Amino acid sequence: MKNIFRHPVVRKGCIVLTLFILWEALTRFFELNPLLFPPATQVISSFISSTINGELPGYAWQSLKVLLTGMAIGALVALFLTTLAVSTRIGAEILETLTAMFNPLPAIALLPLALLWFGLGVNSLIFVIIHSVLWPMSLNTYTGFVTVPPTLKSVGQNFGLSGWRLVAGILLPAAFPYILSGFKIGWAFAWRTIIAAELVFGVAARQGGLGWFIYLHRFELNTDLVFAGLLTVILIGLVVENLLFKWIERKTVLRWGMSAAQ
Repeated sequence: MKNIFRHPVVRKGCIVLTLFILWEALTRFFELNPLLFPPATQVISSFISSTINGELPGYAWQSLKVLLTGMAIGALVALFLTTLAVSTRIGAEILETLTAMFNPLPAIALLPLALLWFGLGVNSLIFVIIHSVLWPMSLNTYTGFVTVPPTLKSVGQNFGLSGWRLVAGILLPAAFPYILSGFKIGWAFAWRTIIAAELVFGVAARQGGLGWFIYLHRFELNTDLVFAGLLTVILIGLVVENLLFKWIERKTVLRWGMSAAQ
């Protein structure tokens, strides 16, 4: 039994279970109105039924499709900007200027412009996702590139590597802890942004995401399903952070003997 509780996943699961028990106890003890704050058991029941009938998975998949598209485009643009920045002085100045200008700008603030430029639909969502992930990815990747030891760069240059070949062969592997950290930050920003954006204009061609699911059931006063949507957002975030990113970290950073503080 002691060996089981040594595993971080088990301990975190116990914390989550404790929170649900407290939630259920408080709602029952204070007899809260279910329309305002439903019990945990009611929310879990709605979550299970909505998952079984395919409603929640469909909305979640729509959000993830848009998010992954935006993140992929943002990652490519970030790689281009950082490659330009480590290759030329003017490239570094361009990246520094752009990040100083746009990194403090919340993606949600661009929603009105996205609506004007791209209309009501997926393209507007992708636009704000790209903005939310581009700058943290660029900053972390550039930081990783400039902290690569000069010896490694010299080795690559001695083998005739330059430009994209130097980046792919030397800089990317050496700076991977920073790049992975940038992806984590970008994912967190993107996940929050997609849900908030969908609350505003998240449905196109009758295909909405989790944000639209939450808004729709709030409008219909199905508070238990609103909480179920929020629970789905939390669960997906936990899975990506504690399973996907941890797995990538074990297979790369830890196996290579590297750390994010390198």
